[in-house]
Amino acid sequence: MSIIKIDMNSPEFQEEMQKTIKFTDKVIKQFNWEYNPQAEINEGVQMGLARNKMMYNKRFCPCFMVEVVDEKPRSVEDRICPCKPALEHEIPEEGVCHCQIFCTPEFAAAKRVELGMEEVVHTHSRGLTKEECQVLVNQREIDGDELIALIEARDLGMVSFKIVDVREHMEWQMGHITGADKLIPTSSFFQTLDDAKLDKNENIILYCHVGSRSAHCARILGDMGYTKISNLTHGIVSYGGPKER
Repeated sequence: MSIIKIDMNSPEFQEEMQKTIKFTDKVIKQFNWEYNPQAEINEGVQMGLARNKMMYNKRFCPCFMVEVVDEKPRSVEDRICPCKPALEHEIPEEGVCHCQIFCTPEFAAAKRVELGMEEVVHTHSRGLTKEECQVLVNQREIDGDELIALIEARDLGMVSFKIVDVREHMEWQMGHITGADKLIPTSSFFQTLDDAKLDKNENIILYCHVGSRSAHCARILGDMGYTKISNLTHGIVSYGGPKER
């Protein structure tokens, strides 16, 4: 089975995308929420919802793996937008849903302030030693700034690892981390994993949109005997380094 590809420029996808935008607009109005002030997050989630609607005929949350069991697709934790965990726990308790598209007015206001005041929190002018690189790349969870530092070190030949994107082909086309080595979409994970020919003993860093699918895939790879798997904790939305289409 090959990678499932949906042409985001096709009339069919553009029509479904417009329907999805109307859908998320309706959800926002119904629950008195707001969109995340970061427009690229909203667009990415909307495109994922539209893709899942075309692939599975349901707007499964794009941040969680969809599995087909007995020819019926189902989402991990039954995440269908607007999902029950977001309604009952995430937004009331944290102010934002897991995918970060829907948030309370208070969260949105605070995020706008944060974005306006945001400065570079981590600097890498000092660089990393080889020992620091190895300790960092062996962590199970790394953040965006740590990945930037590791990529800089890899470019200098100080450390070796593979970066694997587990989002879908369409998301990869929209933008992926510069230096990403492989695309192994969750919708065809086991089939494309064989083609990727990853070494079970090499360091592998997984990422997705906000870290959920990649965390799930990390657990699967661990069960399969891969020994050095790391997860980009908050996904590509938290990554401030170079990206390319």
